[in-house]
Amino acid sequence: MNAITIQNLQKSYVPGVPVLKDFDFEIAEGEVHALVGSNGAGKSTLAKILTGLTPANSGNIDRHGRDESAIVLVLQELNIIPTLTIAENIYINALPRRFGVINQASLNHKAKQALGRVGLKNLDPSLPAGSLGVGQQQLIEIASALEKESSVLILDEPTAALTGPEIELLFDNVRALQKQGVAILYISHRMDEIARICDRVTVMRDGRRIATHQVSEVETTQLVAEMAGSEISSRTAAPSQQKEKITGISVSNLSGGEKVKNVSFDAYRGEILGIAGLIGAGRTETLRAIFGADPISGGEIRLGPEQIPFHPKSPSDSVAKKLALVPEDRKQDGLLLPLSITANTVLASNRSLLLDDAGDRNATVTTGERLALKYDSPDQAVGDLSGGNQQKVVISRWLLCESDIYLFDEPTRGVDVAAKESIYTLLDELVEANKTIILVSSDLTELMSISHRILVMSNGRITGEFEPETWSREAITAAAFAGYENRKETAA
Repeated sequence: MNAITIQNLQKSYVPGVPVLKDFDFEIAEGEVHALVGSNGAGKSTLAKILTGLTPANSGNIDRHGRDESAIVLVLQELNIIPTLTIAENIYINALPRRFGVINQASLNHKAKQALGRVGLKNLDPSLPAGSLGVGQQQLIEIASALEKESSVLILDEPTAALTGPEIELLFDNVRALQKQGVAILYISHRMDEIARICDRVTVMRDGRRIATHQVSEVETTQLVAEMAGSEISSRTAAPSQQKEKITGISVSNLSGGEKVKNVSFDAYRGEILGIAGLIGAGRTETLRAIFGADPISGGEIRLGPEQIPFHPKSPSDSVAKKLALVPEDRKQDGLLLPLSITANTVLASNRSLLLDDAGDRNATVTTGERLALKYDSPDQAVGDLSGGNQQKVVISRWLLCESDIYLFDEPTRGVDVAAKESIYTLLDELVEANKTIILVSSDLTELMSISHRILVMSNGRITGEFEPETWSREAITAAAFAGYENRKETAA
């Protein structure tokens, strides 16, 4: 019997840009069903719709009598509350009470048992959850999910931060739940894990269900081909103006945190160097390390053909050296939403922090025109703008600084078609001006239509480099998964 049946599901966040389209799916009781697809395929959106976190626009979801509360989701993004204890995080919605007061002894006793299920039996449940590392925090979330009486469990990249032994314990729990009839939706890009733990696998691409297979009857190469598809944009990158390669920035054996591991590459003036990879591959972290937003633990950065050593301690060091970062999360890391468009535009170039009413407003208007920025007034709060126009303000800031090296992290995510074209046109202009551009995008069609070269990151490392005559969606997708092969052995 099916636990969930979905028919013709539709979801869009931006009008005219579907995240899920005509999506059909079913998962049976006691089945471990894998969901695979490249970034932006719609996997996480589907999971959030099933649990009621996000509404669908249309379509039918038959939960066969189950309440949404019986569908439990463990997201890839951690939801730990760092100031609460481990025990309180596990039972946040079911804290044991006595006479109206939380029974700490009972809470810690129950939490001790829950921690044992995920291999953390020696962990003190009264410790603040924020004192744990990322891997242990992930296990706390899994422990919390396992304690709930769910009939459907959705695991979104549950092993991303886990080691080999921890993965084995998770699989033991999955198999135990399967025997109890719990349906488990396993969202992952780790093909070896899917082969070991899953019964069926559904491939998603561009919000659609492409195919569903018995895991025992399908090869990884076929899944990769189905995920990649074959649609290629007719757009091509503006030709580089450099007749010979002149280095803009050189990165050697760069390491930082848990997601940047000995990354090396050269980016040249007058080219767009695209970086592809899966979520969590280390692309964002690499750009942040180069920009001085995250600490560097090893390696070196050199600027220009002169190979001048560069050791950024903060973003201000990078701004002084004419580096620019357009971050992935513009609202969190790129903008001061209550402030005006003018204040946000001149933020990096106005060292006095005092706005010149005439000069700064004129500069804002001039740079905004280059990007077809739509607004009522330069004094308008940037938080009132659409997502696409907010992105244009972030980019305008660096145009005003006359930066030489641009680090773009998902510059067209969540923007409409018109805004995308404005950004693409700007990229062409920067190429013609011999600027160095490093651009991260989860949209392979986009990368292949605007890049001169594409690097692929997987599990913190560079696993491929492609030029137009050698790249294909299938080859890039395969390289994106390459760093996770034989992960069980390397993690142990």
